Amino acid sequence: MPGSILGSAVRRREDPRLITGRGRYVDDLASDNDLYAAFVRSPIAHARLGHLDLSRGLATPGVVAVFAATDLNLPARLSFAVLPDVFSRPPLAVDTVRFVGDAVAVVVAETRGAAADGADAVTAEYEPLPVVATIEQAAADGGPAVFPGHGSNTAFAAAYGGDEDALAGAEVVVGARFVNQRLAPVPMEPDVFRAAPEPDSQVLWIWASTQSPFQVRDFVAVCLGLPEDQVICVAADVGGGFGAKLAVYPEQVVVAALAQRLARPVRWVQSRSECFLAMNQGRGQVQEIELAALRSGELVGLRVRVHADSGAYPGLGAFLPYFTGQMLSGPYRIPKIDYAYQAFVTNTTPTNAYRGAGRPEATALLERGMDMLASELGMDPAELRRRNLISPDAFPLTTAAGAQYDSGEYEPALDRALKHAGYQELRAEQRRRREVGDRKALGIGISTYVEITAIGSATEFGSVEANTDGSFLVLAGTANHGQGHETAYAQVVAGTLQVPIESVSVIEANTALIPRGDGTSASRSLQIAGSSILEASLALLERGRRLAAEVLEASLDDIVALGDGRLGVRGVPGSGLTWAALAAAASERGETLREVHDVMVEPSFPFGTHVAVAEVDLDTGEARLVRHVAVDDCGRQVNPMLVQGQVHGGIAQGAAQALFEEVVYDRDGNQLTASLLDYGMPTANELPGFETDYTVTPSPNNPLGVKGIGEAGTIGSTPAIQNAVIDALSHLGVRHLDMPLTPEKVWQAIRQADGPDA
Repeated sequence: MPGSILGSAVRRREDPRLITGRGRYVDDLASDNDLYAAFVRSPIAHARLGHLDLSRGLATPGVVAVFAATDLNLPARLSFAVLPDVFSRPPLAVDTVRFVGDAVAVVVAETRGAAADGADAVTAEYEPLPVVATIEQAAADGGPAVFPGHGSNTAFAAAYGGDEDALAGAEVVVGARFVNQRLAPVPMEPDVFRAAPEPDSQVLWIWASTQSPFQVRDFVAVCLGLPEDQVICVAADVGGGFGAKLAVYPEQVVVAALAQRLARPVRWVQSRSECFLAMNQGRGQVQEIELAALRSGELVGLRVRVHADSGAYPGLGAFLPYFTGQMLSGPYRIPKIDYAYQAFVTNTTPTNAYRGAGRPEATALLERGMDMLASELGMDPAELRRRNLISPDAFPLTTAAGAQYDSGEYEPALDRALKHAGYQELRAEQRRRREVGDRKALGIGISTYVEITAIGSATEFGSVEANTDGSFLVLAGTANHGQGHETAYAQVVAGTLQVPIESVSVIEANTALIPRGDGTSASRSLQIAGSSILEASLALLERGRRLAAEVLEASLDDIVALGDGRLGVRGVPGSGLTWAALAAAASERGETLREVHDVMVEPSFPFGTHVAVAEVDLDTGEARLVRHVAVDDCGRQVNPMLVQGQVHGGIAQGAAQALFEEVVYDRDGNQLTASLLDYGMPTANELPGFETDYTVTPSPNNPLGVKGIGEAGTIGSTPAIQNAVIDALSHLGVRHLDMPLTPEKVWQAIRQADGPDA
């Protein structure tokens, strides 16, 4: 990789601003003229919406206006284009509410408190309809339909590989039903949105806490009937997204319409309880699997059936099981895969992307299946995995699931993780504890994974400009919300041009300054936007060399970067021109020293092995993660410190799913985990220090050779931790437990294993 700073552990440039309270989030935008919006939400999961009495809300002191759907007359929009139009969602419910939290009206007031009081004062009549609260209810023949006009509760379905028996020739088949539970994203900053009409113009400015500012702009422009260039969206600092802020939300267009109608800025700050009810949730799959092998451990085939919960208004969540199917081979040679899925509509909060977006679900089911198969064969789970790993000389490879793997060396990652963990010593300690009857049972879990990154849009905007003051400006179509783009992109430019990183500024997420962009998701940013910035930097370097050759009247072949921020003649001391001088020379010619690139990049396939060590108290059922070893491979690393940060965050979220978190609904569609008092989100107290290491297998699919890392920690950790807890109980005959592995659930399993009188 060109330039010494590439590959260096440079501290995030964003951190001093953020950790000293100088971050600038949407709700930090000062204005004495802002109005505040609060939404009236349905307390019932499924009902016919009757009379709305807005008068008491309007009479509340400080309230300026109250609107229902018929007052704003905004169009209903599909959340995901491939779905039938019947699933289009109105920004405010028109005649039917379909989940607890569905917005039916909006109150606008001079203060936030007055808006909340006004919303509480609005009353509505609801005629209850049958509730479909679970996947099983949605899939049942003859049951109630959430959208009667659709004829069923199936939102989307797909299948492949069913032409032949995937289990034919097997000597051993293990089968099981797994639940990959619903999760809430719980970002530190809930959803926030502000809209302000620009005085004396037709421009509407909007500020959003979003991962995809261009998509929010487009959504608002279409719904309000405005040209795109009359809507400017800015996403400044964003306090976490995890996929949930990739979506556009109906509240955003409502607030934009209010600002336009009232000719004043309007802001909406989602409360934490609203966030649980209204922000898109993740996961939510019921998986039936059959994994087939020979007695030697060689895999023969895999059959998987998935039922997924897409919530009340199907969107991307209905399509995500496609990625589950695409990644079913994992790192293994599986000759035949038979996969089918259905995504169902239910009277619950809609689902969407959540860190990993369909891929963690594939790894979870496959790695649980591998442990169950190892138990059936009486084989060490590490050895079973090793026997089936795809060899390095097989790449590029198209798997039986249809994924086109770019590169991989899976066995070194497995070996390094096992060695780092002291795997054999752990197994010996496990045997010792069992022999002496230690009530602190030890479990060791392994997860060897592959994931796909940089899916969706294959291109991204990137530009680099040299300025006459010696600084450089980078524009990118992505949107930073914690990844460290400002640092990584600056490293790419500084390393390529051999200039100080302090001279490079990075701007993202401003549709007034950046012409296009697809935002940040699917671990795509450095692979696609980073590659565009690299190519723009190389083009700028070449253009600078040509300009320097003309100014210095030297041969182009003799012009080189001198390593101190200047371009000059090779071997001629003092011959160099600074980039400031080059930019000035270009300006004198009426030119801007700027290069723009949109590099097209194919997806890459990061991989790794995680080893989790858990202790289970056999008297209380408490399962505690005591060690976690992660060996990940994300290709070349532009900044190892950023990589480590992403892995740490991913492991924390993976552990949270394995041990603590679950969104639970009752039979009436009420969310029972709609606050941080009920939703089991862990703190640092519940997690150990993470032990991380890496292998490096460059991707041939982008010029940086990088692969995504933002979601890998989540994908690798969850099944490793689940496997560790179940492994701790395996000597009692426990074969499987669904996540989250709460003390109550584990204790019940121990009690049943010990007998009903225990």
